[in-house]
Amino acid sequence: MTPVRRISLIVGAMAVLGLGGLALAQIEGNDRGVRPIDNSANYEIADVAVDVSAKTAQEARNFGWRLAQRRAWKLLWARVNNQPVEAAPNLSDGALDSIVAGISVGDEQIGAHRYIARLGVLFDRSRSAQLLGRAEAGARSPPMLVIPVMWSGGAPQSFEHRTEWQKAWARFRSGGSPIDYVRPVGTGLDPLLLNVAQTGRPGRALWRNLLDQYGASDIVVPIVQLVRHYPGGPVLAHFTALHGPDGEVITRFDLTAADGDQLARMLDEGVRRIDEAYGQALREGRLQTDSSLVIEPVAVPDLPEEAAVESESALALPGAASTFLVQVDTPDDPALVQAQASLRALPGVRSITTDSVALGGVSIIRVAYDGDPQVFRIALTGAGYTVQDTGGGLRITRPR
Repeated sequence: MTPVRRISLIVGAMAVLGLGGLALAQIEGNDRGVRPIDNSANYEIADVAVDVSAKTAQEARNFGWRLAQRRAWKLLWARVNNQPVEAAPNLSDGALDSIVAGISVGDEQIGAHRYIARLGVLFDRSRSAQLLGRAEAGARSPPMLVIPVMWSGGAPQSFEHRTEWQKAWARFRSGGSPIDYVRPVGTGLDPLLLNVAQTGRPGRALWRNLLDQYGASDIVVPIVQLVRHYPGGPVLAHFTALHGPDGEVITRFDLTAADGDQLARMLDEGVRRIDEAYGQALREGRLQTDSSLVIEPVAVPDLPEEAAVESESALALPGAASTFLVQVDTPDDPALVQAQASLRALPGVRSITTDSVALGGVSIIRVAYDGDPQVFRIALTGAGYTVQDTGGGLRITRPR
């Protein structure tokens, strides 16, 4: 390996580790929220094991990295082409150098003449496209909203608190996956909107609202249940991958970690296998979006000229007398929660749905109300709000 190439690989590895350190700092600094470490389009092959010997420690390390690149390339080609590893074409070290974006070191042991390590190899997606053949022409899923659920100690959690399962999905490099994952950070309103209870709700109206808010078209719910028989002992994990609002089971499998120190690695392997299962389901045509999640335009029938015209803010919907789009100032989370609670408590309000959230600005809440629109305005005034007609809805504010 030339000195220039060796330096570039080390810089790439430092960049990867630097991103991990930044994400770790973010994880430790907040009670909720884990930002995805890497949203780039790089392919990654993790946990490539090497055990080599040479005349010097540096030669052994260089040879170990070369060997990791060769093995990782074959694994990558086999994965994206759905072929056995033995069928992967051989590439020269120079060709591999041109498509490898960096190498991350999981763990390594360096001796005087021996190098033992587990390495991760990152391949540049654009530069490796032609060498991967038909892989880049493969199917790509619509955006999938990910709600990771972890059972531990008999209680389930998604974004209510930061979990090791959420961290594992944040560590996952999704650039090489055929699934277009939408991974929420877990801050702001995420714990309120994407809680465990939501994953079991069959109602489509709220699902459509959530998908629209997060820019997704479908849902995947990866679940892990951790079982510890005694402190410090083995950890058994039951993994389940669900798809869609009705929780269609895509795959189930079990993994075991020797102890708590191996938990993160086991969860990373669980994420990888679940991603493979989703990818296989996509190729087989089993990852179809439920038609009830697609928002179709509603045709509004023409009204007779003599019909009484209500305010433009009242729209007739089945099962509710009126629906209002209510604008409310939401400088922070508590303000939004308070506004939702106040609207929900009004007599005659059947349901509320948050259409748009703008913390530090104006959020929009859709209110289904059984009653006369003028009575609704009076009820808002009685709750302490100043009501203004915006022409397409209502704007409510509280006197300061």
